[in-house]
Amino acid sequence: MASAARPACPPIIVLVAAVVLAVVARPPPRCLAEFTVVVPDTSASAALVDAPQPGFSDTARTDPAEQRAVQEVMAATGNGWAWGIPDVCRGRWHGIECVPDRGGAVYHVVSLSFGALSDDTAFPACDAASATLSPAVLALPHLRSLFFYRCFTGSPQPVASFLGRLGPAFRSLVLRQNGHVGPIPAELGNLRALRVLDLHGNDLSSAIPATLQSLAHLQMLDLSYNRLAGAVPEFKFHRRLSVLDLSHNALQGPVPAGLGQCRSLLKIDLSQNLLSGTIPDALGDLSELILLDLSHNALSGPIPAVLGRLSSLRSLILSDNRMQFTTVPGGFFAGLKALTTLVLSGMGLSGTIPESIGELSELRVLRLDGNQFTGVIPASFRRLEKASELRVDGNRLVGPIPFGKELLWRLGKKLRVGGNDGLCYDTKQEGLEGVVSLAGVAGCDSVRSRTTQHLVLINGTAGARPGAVDRVTTSSGAPSGGSRHSDAARVGSWLVSLSLHLALFAGFLL
Repeated sequence: MASAARPACPPIIVLVAAVVLAVVARPPPRCLAEFTVVVPDTSASAALVDAPQPGFSDTARTDPAEQRAVQEVMAATGNGWAWGIPDVCRGRWHGIECVPDRGGAVYHVVSLSFGALSDDTAFPACDAASATLSPAVLALPHLRSLFFYRCFTGSPQPVASFLGRLGPAFRSLVLRQNGHVGPIPAELGNLRALRVLDLHGNDLSSAIPATLQSLAHLQMLDLSYNRLAGAVPEFKFHRRLSVLDLSHNALQGPVPAGLGQCRSLLKIDLSQNLLSGTIPDALGDLSELILLDLSHNALSGPIPAVLGRLSSLRSLILSDNRMQFTTVPGGFFAGLKALTTLVLSGMGLSGTIPESIGELSELRVLRLDGNQFTGVIPASFRRLEKASELRVDGNRLVGPIPFGKELLWRLGKKLRVGGNDGLCYDTKQEGLEGVVSLAGVAGCDSVRSRTTQHLVLINGTAGARPGAVDRVTTSSGAPSGGSRHSDAARVGSWLVSLSLHLALFAGFLL
């Protein structure tokens, strides 16, 4: 393949699949190639040579019609200098890739890329104020990939519907952060060979067109950071789909159970939408899944126990779905040994924190803040040696903080335990002066003293006046013995207080 200073790692990997591919090191190796800008055409009847080419032929030239088409596309983006290039495939400039035909006499354009990604990737920049996407791309019958990055931001325009008429070899369409407006054109569903569709970071609206479900070869779909509405399509026939990112939109309805049939999925990100209903059990069948992010929706509990079967999962993020009174099964995390990120913040979860979380030896980020967890911090948390962030603040936890001084100092502000009135730290442990994570947390000795005094007070009050509960007065001094509900509430309050203090003492014994 003849190309102009082709980068060692195609930039689309950096932008759209780096997180996923960085943690994937498994066969078949062709999965890596499918995320690149140019996907090899392995058809036996292909007219082009797909083997690497050592250099340019002395006699081969770019197809004249394709030469003119490329120059028109370049001019439409504000790169009129391209008219002066005698042969675009032999000009050795970034942003174009060409391959020879079988005879070796003619070069054909297979990839065009525009937009300043970085100083190291010198694709032709666009004149954002006047750039347009020229229909001349339709005159490139061998084109496999189009890449435009921040090219049309000064003159917002819809995604061109004529792109649906690109040739049968077309594999990858990437239009990132271009300011595109309006709906996604239904005509894109005509690109039956499409592997990658990336429309991230535009201003697209309306629903995801049903025609995209006909893209049976699709492997990566990124429509994140737009204003899309309507339901999430089923995609149940997309058995090759590896990356699905529809985050930061306004999508509604349930999480489709049909996603459980997309067995090649590595990443599902549906965060920051308006999704409702429960998490489907079918997601537990995605044995290859590495990242599941359903955060910031309106999903309800329970958390499906079958998610505990996802042995390849590295990141589980369900935060800010209000699941009041939902508990986490004690053995839920036993099968998630690969987990490095667990975020369950702001969900209203109740019950005790599962001890099995402390067995996740690879865990680096743990956020359980903003829930209603009770009991103590599990002693197994001492074994989270790779943790770089740990939050349990804003719960109803009691007892001593089980962490040693090494972890307390190492995490610093990344360890947050505040907002748990019953938590305390061991004042006998040396070297804790100045630990920022303990700011506002009382020493266990003072908590014991206060607890003892409180219990004595309760005992003394009840013992000195038998039946006093029946004669408790209101703040105005009026007897409230006639209010059975008020008495019950006060007794319930004492019992809750007593149970918390007993839990605190139990924590001291652990």
